[in-house]
Amino acid sequence: MTRREKTLKICYVALFTAVIIVLSQLPGIPLPGGVPMTLQTLIIPMAGVVLGTAMGTGSAVLYVLLGLVGLPVFSGFKGGLGVILGPTGGFILSFPLMAFFAGLGANAIKDPNAKKLLREGALYLGLLVGTVLNYVVGTFWFAGVYMGAVNRETLATGFSACVLPFIPTTILKIILAGILGNLLRKALVRAGLLT
Repeated sequence: MTRREKTLKICYVALFTAVIIVLSQLPGIPLPGGVPMTLQTLIIPMAGVVLGTAMGTGSAVLYVLLGLVGLPVFSGFKGGLGVILGPTGGFILSFPLMAFFAGLGANAIKDPNAKKLLREGALYLGLLVGTVLNYVVGTFWFAGVYMGAVNRETLATGFSACVLPFIPTTILKIILAGILGNLLRKALVRAGLLT
């Protein structure tokens, strides 16, 4: 790997981390249960689709680490361990999983001669797996931290507060992340800025 390639990779990770931070600050739509609907779950999987598994995951990890050390990068200009230990901490901690599986899906079938349906199926499967893992980790965290115990009742309440209201917008975000991420990745490849 050349010095230029290394520099470009660092720049892409930093750029996507910055975009995640900016979109995290757009006002989330407050929903019952204390989990707001934000654009983080659109841009984080897009990082995986555009940058691939390693760099996309790296940008999500960097975002989480910046917030963990106290920089106000999380939704509502919040940061620090207190946010992670709060009801939405599981969702934040599992953001790298979203980027990883989105990248895995995007990179699964690199053969340009493979059928488009097969390539897109792998992409959307990766996006779906990452999103489901985000919901699972987030819901368990919500039940354990916010509600004090992980059992059938708290998980049901967590599902009602953290998953159910988001299903329609989640489907839309998965579709958009796949379409927009693919378009951006192809444009960067054509421009010679990404391999």
